[in-house]
Amino acid sequence: MTTLLVIAKEPVPGRVKTRLTPPFTPEQAAALAEASLTDTLHTVAATPADRRVLVLAGEPGPWLPPGFDVVRQCAGGLDERLADAFAHCTGPTLLLGMDTPQVTPELLTVDFADCEAYFGPAEDGGFWALGLAEPDPGLLRGVPMSTPTTGAVQRGRLMAAGLRVRDLPRLRDVDTAEDAEAVAELVPRGTFAAQLASFSAGGGRNDLGARGTARPAPTHPHPTTNPIR
Repeated sequence: MTTLLVIAKEPVPGRVKTRLTPPFTPEQAAALAEASLTDTLHTVAATPADRRVLVLAGEPGPWLPPGFDVVRQCAGGLDERLADAFAHCTGPTLLLGMDTPQVTPELLTVDFADCEAYFGPAEDGGFWALGLAEPDPGLLRGVPMSTPTTGAVQRGRLMAAGLRVRDLPRLRDVDTAEDAEAVAELVPRGTFAAQLASFSAGGGRNDLGARGTARPAPTHPHPTTNPIR
């Protein structure tokens, strides 16, 4: 039984993709986050799996396609939240974030026949995917997140546990405006690329564009850490 996990935050202005502002407004950054999440979820929906789970900080919206279980993220640091996501799973599980809208079903279709783990490195030193044949939350707890060595430390944890690790392609995730432009070029027909293009077509990056419908930020505290790094 294969489970696909997507860990994400509700795309609320001022709470997601804060490194995109400037040049984008908080509303535009949230619209880009929603578009990236939309592309990711639809790719996961098209990938063969026995179960698909969205591990969410916030509330689901119309961007959520059918066929997903929704689990709330626990409190704590990113390492604790990733560990908790795996704790709810049994059997082969692949986790990814919401910042790589260029993923394809082919990339996410993994076979654990000759390995116990998959690792997808990100260009910024983090990782965009982590797969475990037997989910073990202890492999993630205590890994320092949001550093240039996060990915190396996490992969080292897998190796130290004696797991056979297969590496997935290195991907660029969307953290900055330059990242957004580069990733959009990889998937020009996706929702993410269309949303980014709408800002220029609508008169510039301070013009929200056609799909910028993300709701205003709530007044309660909400973490702003990138999904996987």
